[in-house]
Amino acid sequence: MEPNFSLAGKVIVVTGGTGVLGGAFVDGIAAAGGIVGILGRNEKIANERANAINQKGGQALALIADVTNESQLEAACQQMLTAFGKIDGLVNAAGGNIPNAVVQPDQDVFELNFQALQEVMQLNLMGTVMPTQVFGKAIKKNGSGSIVNISSVVSQLAITKVLGYSLAKSAIDSYTQWFAVELAKRFGDAIRMNSIAPGFFLTEQNKTLLTNTDGSLTERGQLVIQNTPFKRFGNPEELVGALIWLLSDASKYVTGSKITVDGGFTVFGGV
Repeated sequence: MEPNFSLAGKVIVVTGGTGVLGGAFVDGIAAAGGIVGILGRNEKIANERANAINQKGGQALALIADVTNESQLEAACQQMLTAFGKIDGLVNAAGGNIPNAVVQPDQDVFELNFQALQEVMQLNLMGTVMPTQVFGKAIKKNGSGSIVNISSVVSQLAITKVLGYSLAKSAIDSYTQWFAVELAKRFGDAIRMNSIAPGFFLTEQNKTLLTNTDGSLTERGQLVIQNTPFKRFGNPEELVGALIWLLSDASKYVTGSKITVDGGFTVFGGV
């Protein structure tokens, strides 16, 4: 790996580090030489992933916290600083949808579940903003760093059923651009913020929408494949290249950008 793509010596926190995509991110950062903080609510998985990296000669620390709980995030940040002395990067990978926020075709669109929509907005949007506020202070003190948010193709196209998730990811796009500009005005090229917009991956939050219990595709899953030029879902590891680039010095002149990784889904007109 070329030196400017290396994460050797960089300390990076991954929220949602116990999820499907988060697992690929954590492993990718460790493989690139980074020291990784695996933040999530699932203590068992966080510890398993940290232990696996440490046993291979890498460095990782399990951080048990809710991304919408400021005091828990601050405690996790202190754990990282105590263990490694600094924080160079943050990946805001926590997020997802909840069943009650899915708007079904037979549902009255004027009878939306506001509580569920607000929960999805809180998890995805504030679950990105709040960790940035907490860990960003350490990055600022360090003097340089890179923050990567996770957007989605649902912010670029109208995707049925997932209203709350679409609203949240669209807001993350706006936040990424706004905060990137503010960081640049204050710190020049020292601290950057960008995002990755995944297409359709079989994560915990959309697996039941795209596949049946026997593994076959639902009608929605079939439509996604039909409208994806690559004719398949993405593999979590296929997001890692974009992530490593954005976290590394190879993207030193990149900020406020969104890298779409979707097998062509958002550029295909369907014919």
